[in-house]
Amino acid sequence: MSVDGFIADNNGRSGWMLWNWGEVWGWDKALQQYHIDLSASADCVVLSRKMAEEGFIRHWKSVAEANNDQARFAASITAAHKVVFTNTLKQSVWENTVLAKGDLTYEINNLKAQTGRNIIAYGGASFASALVQANLVDEFHLVINPALVGQGLTVFNTIPTIHMLSLIDSKAYPCGVVVTTYAAKR
Repeated sequence: MSVDGFIADNNGRSGWMLWNWGEVWGWDKALQQYHIDLSASADCVVLSRKMAEEGFIRHWKSVAEANNDQARFAASITAAHKVVFTNTLKQSVWENTVLAKGDLTYEINNLKAQTGRNIIAYGGASFASALVQANLVDEFHLVINPALVGQGLTVFNTIPTIHMLSLIDSKAYPCGVVVTTYAAKR
């Protein structure tokens, strides 16, 4: 997200984010390792239908097969059990992936009750907002990019009540990104 809390501008663009691994204006080795470790800590990935259909699963599978710095990150995502939340898809077309068509709170709590490691969520603003609104997020890993956007898409603009958080960690990386991790207070 941007320093002022946006995940994209009003046109849905996020070109101001630092994404490149090891390139100019990209992630340094320490930030790369943070993401590798975070993805390795999860054995379940929950996704929005849109994220899955736009190629998230297919993209990371191909990256996992490459011989580069991102392959370790991608390998964890590829190996993880994936759950795509959808009201429209009839069946999964992806390996190691099932569809969740029920109530979001029920489905996520059911996943949390299973044995395993962490669950990590990937999706757009609507999906992330729905998870936050339903009080389903245990930890927030805010990857704050060194940019001010002014207006655009945010995850936190539809939360009906205050959510208190406890700081776990905050670390600045040489590329300018700051990762702040909070635990939800319940």
